[in-house]
Amino acid sequence: MSEEMSAYQRLNNELSELIKNTPKGTKLPSEPQLAKSLGISRATLREGMRTFESQGLIYRRQGLGTFVVGPTQVIETGLEVLESIESQAKKIGLDVTLGHLEINALEANEEQAQKLNLAQGDRLTEVRRVILSEGVPIAYLIDTLPQLMLNPEHLEQDFTGSVLDLLIRLGEPTLSVSKTEISAVTANSDAVKALGIQRGDTLLLLSSILFDVNGEPVDLSYSYFLPGHFRLHIVRKIGGLNNHR
Repeated sequence: MSEEMSAYQRLNNELSELIKNTPKGTKLPSEPQLAKSLGISRATLREGMRTFESQGLIYRRQGLGTFVVGPTQVIETGLEVLESIESQAKKIGLDVTLGHLEINALEANEEQAQKLNLAQGDRLTEVRRVILSEGVPIAYLIDTLPQLMLNPEHLEQDFTGSVLDLLIRLGEPTLSVSKTEISAVTANSDAVKALGIQRGDTLLLLSSILFDVNGEPVDLSYSYFLPGHFRLHIVRKIGGLNNHR
């Protein structure tokens, strides 16, 4: 075990030195070349590279190769308050922009109808987009809302990528809370294409339903984040303290 660990540590050290000494934006050697030069298998190399990708130090683009990103600002936020990526980035002076935007008109399927308290077949507006930081994709966001809640005309004027911020600006309905599930998932084909990553890469997924003050669901969203660009935390109270007083 110690020999395996030392070999793994040696690989990490070698990759770390390579990335540190490679100018930002430079493409690294191909996987076969890099694996051969390090004397390891491509599978072992991929596992080692994932560590640096999760830290946001390298960026793998499907069909093009792996590029050095260098140290990046991380969007760090608590989960107690719902804020858009744009609002979070603004706090740390990070410039984020809207990348690919796709707006679709849909009919609610069984799952969407159940979560949005609608009838199956009701009309929906789906907003899919990619958020960029320094031109690099860092998040893939999908929001699905009742068509009357948000129509395409709303998205043609000053839409920067945040459906939440747009709803707040519109003022109707009055928003209340968001119920969110957090999970680590393997990138699906849509996320792979949107973010330009490799199939099988791990993403942080926030699945949310946004409610208005009347308890009615307003927005069903799926937010896929590249881990190296986000750090989420939550402040938790200590349970059982009253029992010891």
